[in-house]
Amino acid sequence: MKKIITILIVIACFSCKNNQQDNGKLNVVTTTTMITDLVKNIGGDDINIQGLMGSGVDPHLYKASEGDVTKLVEANVIFYNGLHLEGKLVEVFEKMGTATKTPIALGEELDKRTLIGSDYFASNYDPHVWFDIKYFSQFAKKVTQVLSEKDPEHAVNFKANETVYLAKLEALEVKIKAIIETLPQEKRILVTAHDAFNYFGKAYDFEVVGLQGLSTATEAGVQDVQKLSAFIIEKNIKAIFVESSVPKRTIEALQAAVKSKGHDVEIGGTLYSDALGSAGTTEGTYIGMFEYNVKTIVQALK
Repeated sequence: MKKIITILIVIACFSCKNNQQDNGKLNVVTTTTMITDLVKNIGGDDINIQGLMGSGVDPHLYKASEGDVTKLVEANVIFYNGLHLEGKLVEVFEKMGTATKTPIALGEELDKRTLIGSDYFASNYDPHVWFDIKYFSQFAKKVTQVLSEKDPEHAVNFKANETVYLAKLEALEVKIKAIIETLPQEKRILVTAHDAFNYFGKAYDFEVVGLQGLSTATEAGVQDVQKLSAFIIEKNIKAIFVESSVPKRTIEALQAAVKSKGHDVEIGGTLYSDALGSAGTTEGTYIGMFEYNVKTIVQALK
């Protein structure tokens, strides 16, 4: 596999001279939809940006295509989440680091002492850090710094965009806290397809339980379903949630297990976890996604 990746990078290097956009703007490549949206907000019209992953794509399982490798080689800057979220891209990034550039793993910039640890994940940290708005704000500052270093001519624009975006994130924080306050503390138990919402739970005082582990590559077994169904009955949880980037069959199996024991639990809606909604929709932005998720959760659990 390593030889194949190296060959692809070499081929891409030969072709990139002819394929690079020559409009004078930085060529930026991003991985997840959340990071793509963030970088668009900071870079604005002063960058060319290509996101590798689209709506509904699971970053845990995403594999780089030959076209992706070409995009990465042609990029002036690469931003990705890190903390092993894009597990199957790590080898490509390592090769890129020894070739033409060092990709920027935004999650690695965070203070590890504040992260949620995990003995079951390759990085030893939960990588779903974007569900704490404070961390996403730190991402914005790092993106601004890197873009400004790569393109000093437009540094003033990047900084102005950062100021506007950070203000929007602060307003989002105020808004969602007000929505969450309408939900009694005893009802703040969030059951989802996999453990993507632990930072959300920590930041906004929810007990969070995922049917699968931190990575969707880990399948939920019969015992997992039975154990969680007993928990739902014990806590009298009214709703559980599907995730847009995870097949809904596991949550449907959980719902069926609860019903088989003479109880009822509704599927409260679909949450956006590892990917944003479709481009052009409210949920297709980080801010819109976050507000949508909170409204969906609170309404269903009430």
